[in-house]
Amino acid sequence: MGIPLEIAGLLEGYRKKAFKPSEAVDAFLKTIEAVNPGLNAFLEVRADVARSQARALDAKQPTDGLPLFGVPVAIKDNFLVEGWKATAGSRILEGYVSPYTATSVQRLVDAGAVVIGKTNCDEFAMGSSNENSAFGPCRNPWDPARVPGGSSGGSAAAVAAGCAAISLGTDTGGSIRQPASLCGLVGVKPSYGRVSRYGVVAFASSLDQVGPFGLTTWDAARVLEVMAGHDPHDATSSRREVPRYTAGLASATLKGVRIGYAPAWLEGVEPEVRARFDEALAVLRSEGAVLCEVALPHTKYALSTYYLLAPSEASSNLARYDGVHYGLRSKDARSGEEIYTRTRGRGFGPEVKLRIMLGTYALSAGYYDAYYLRANQVRGLISGDFFGAFGKCDCIVSPTSPTTAFKLGEKTDDPLTMYLSDIFTLPVNLAGLPGLSVPCGLDSKGLPVGLQLIGRAFDEQGLFGLASAYERARGKFPLAGEKR
Repeated sequence: MGIPLEIAGLLEGYRKKAFKPSEAVDAFLKTIEAVNPGLNAFLEVRADVARSQARALDAKQPTDGLPLFGVPVAIKDNFLVEGWKATAGSRILEGYVSPYTATSVQRLVDAGAVVIGKTNCDEFAMGSSNENSAFGPCRNPWDPARVPGGSSGGSAAAVAAGCAAISLGTDTGGSIRQPASLCGLVGVKPSYGRVSRYGVVAFASSLDQVGPFGLTTWDAARVLEVMAGHDPHDATSSRREVPRYTAGLASATLKGVRIGYAPAWLEGVEPEVRARFDEALAVLRSEGAVLCEVALPHTKYALSTYYLLAPSEASSNLARYDGVHYGLRSKDARSGEEIYTRTRGRGFGPEVKLRIMLGTYALSAGYYDAYYLRANQVRGLISGDFFGAFGKCDCIVSPTSPTTAFKLGEKTDDPLTMYLSDIFTLPVNLAGLPGLSVPCGLDSKGLPVGLQLIGRAFDEQGLFGLASAYERARGKFPLAGEKR
């Protein structure tokens, strides 16, 4: 039999002894070898390490209490994995090798997962198309002339192309859900604090969150239940108990669930995306969900709020990259000041420099109250909108992205249009809520469209149940190679 691409299929094959972990990992590595030259999804693949880990699992039984036994996982290159490079898509981390492993990755490895490679991403996770990577853009497996979304574009492309069963990304303003939408995957941004950020290169610390990509809701749920939970290394991680998210998914129902949507929020959506969204609403209604309109009046300020808060936090977090302790250092600098300025000038790309300057300005004396403080106040209003809406409904839905995958280079000269790619995902980060993108159809070009489900804080279990019930009603979604 062929090697399944989904976690559930892999685990079943191992239980039936249809194949061994070493054989499955070898099959995924061969796929990477075949397709990555055209996609640029991976920045580093250590086949010898992956095969060694898989051979060690061959001697074990899939029933040994390892929930991700032999599952190949791809890791966004802003996670630290001991002995692997970590570039965060930037030249400024040139030569850096991780001395330890991020908590989220370690929990997957401890559960039997095999790290198969590190994936391409927008530099320091700043972007919506993966075109800001210092190592070249990643391409979408559904159409290599188009972007996979960003900033976790490589992680999304890796799963969509069959190079990994699951992958990890980070989501600061939509960087898991938006590429999941553009690549036809399930992508989850958990509640802020649900997953440890220890060992993940920081972009905006009050917004960043770790989450999975998978081909199905069940796969994403299995990954999250393994890596979520309190971590003493991360003071922002929650002590709340982590449910077994996969329990009950097969029997989850939409009957009687109150689902809200905000009509005013849907302006500017591509007609075909809106059509697929309306069809998804019809499916939800046909399965017994109760649809209701809700008001989210302050979400129109989310874009400007985000682009004050996130760059401000980035300007602080990225101050540590100075050419002194690790990474790139300018070799022709003659003073400490020149080391800083020349290293940062050469090491950071244009988008990162832009956001550092925006953030530094917003935090500067005389402007802090007018910009950063005011943006935090608006953030509170956006959170309040969601809190009020959840008084009427159990879940809020929207398109994940206002467009399907756009062509490489199409938006690089228009930053505002690029930023609008995250118009539906940004407010969820600002409010610290969980969000999930699930495929809901294809446009006339055969490109995926995503449906975003937004839940109450720490109600990932509810989102997984709704997404699973929707998947069954929708029917099997095609893989990238099956789109026609």
